[in-house]
Amino acid sequence: MKTSIIENDVLKEKIHVCEFDNGLQAYVLPKRGYTKKYATYATHYGSIDSEFVVPGDSQNTRVPDGIAHFLEHKLFEQEDGPVLERYAALGASGNAYTGFDHTAYLFSCTERFEESFKLLMKFVQNPHLTDENVEKEKGIIGQEIRMYEDNPNWRVFFNFLDALYVNHPVKKDIAGTIESISKINKDILYKCYNTFYHPSNMVVCVVGDVQPEWVFETIRNGQKVMHDMPEIKRIYSDEPMSINKKIVEQKMQVAAPLFLLGFKENTGVIGGNPALHYVGMKILLEMIFGRASDLYGELYESGLITSNFDVDYTFEGSYSYSTIGGESKSPDQVRDRVIKAIEKINQSGLNEEDFTRIKKMKLGSFIKTFNSVEKIGHEFVAGYFRGINIFDFVNAYMEIDYNKAKEIYSKHFTLGNMALSIVNPNREV
Repeated sequence: MKTSIIENDVLKEKIHVCEFDNGLQAYVLPKRGYTKKYATYATHYGSIDSEFVVPGDSQNTRVPDGIAHFLEHKLFEQEDGPVLERYAALGASGNAYTGFDHTAYLFSCTERFEESFKLLMKFVQNPHLTDENVEKEKGIIGQEIRMYEDNPNWRVFFNFLDALYVNHPVKKDIAGTIESISKINKDILYKCYNTFYHPSNMVVCVVGDVQPEWVFETIRNGQKVMHDMPEIKRIYSDEPMSINKKIVEQKMQVAAPLFLLGFKENTGVIGGNPALHYVGMKILLEMIFGRASDLYGELYESGLITSNFDVDYTFEGSYSYSTIGGESKSPDQVRDRVIKAIEKINQSGLNEEDFTRIKKMKLGSFIKTFNSVEKIGHEFVAGYFRGINIFDFVNAYMEIDYNKAKEIYSKHFTLGNMALSIVNPNREV
């Protein structure tokens, strides 16, 4: 195994890195004097990876939607009992999540870190799948799917993705459907596990007052797979530049309309620097739609939005989009005001003073992230699978200038690529 250290002069922080012979990467960010410790073991495998070519095969493999999420559930059920109960007995808090492009298993603790970390390394590498427990899980996940079908915030989000994307699997629910999970069996689960849970497709991140050498040695001693593997070929349907629908509406039991609008991004990373592109979008969204912006003040004073309002930007290698959303008595009017604001910027340009102010604010906010072991771990893993080291974000905030922001703006905020999702109150109920 090879070890190295990455340092950042702005943050005064170090990341200890270890690359193992089987391709696994491990990162430790020591936080001396911190009581809490946080560890993540993650795989570059999410809900969008339903079609792929297994290394060594020549044929495509197509699996049911929802299988990455299904696997996440099953790994917590071990032959010697439920993993979460064992974490509770250790005084640790264990959890996991499945996203579009990765699945992460994690825990936080203040004591007995060594035992909790060894448990993390063990259960993620040892799936216990039987015909009986797989069939039982279908009922549990089926209940979860029905719950999300009745969740207005979940529906407004996935209806938004359905409006943006014609073919890309990011528009599909992470948990799949009742029909798709009914097709899952033990053999399919093992095939996906053996493909995507190979160490070379995974990362370990530990944050807290721990010894990097102990973490790396524990990982090395606990590795089952000792050989590297060729890269997995992931297959996604061709996605057109245009959006699927301009608007999607649904009626549910909500007190006031919920909305989500945003822009589909087709141009990819501007300038080949994903961290720079990401922070540029974060700055732009805050400039145009944030709480200190003219548009936010106008919408709020006119009663078109409430304090339940947020903006965000999401990107991965095969998809990226921005979102603006919350509650509104008239989402259509919000959309119209957004269009006018974009048209005004297109005519008069971005305000350079606003850019400089927001850039400083966002940099300061990101630096505060390093006061929380959980936030560091989450940001690290999310960036890692997009080819970004967490220190790259700080460097990008320092590097980005007004001209680069203008370039990113001109490529992203194309009104023809804007879609709106609305969940309206069902007055008949």
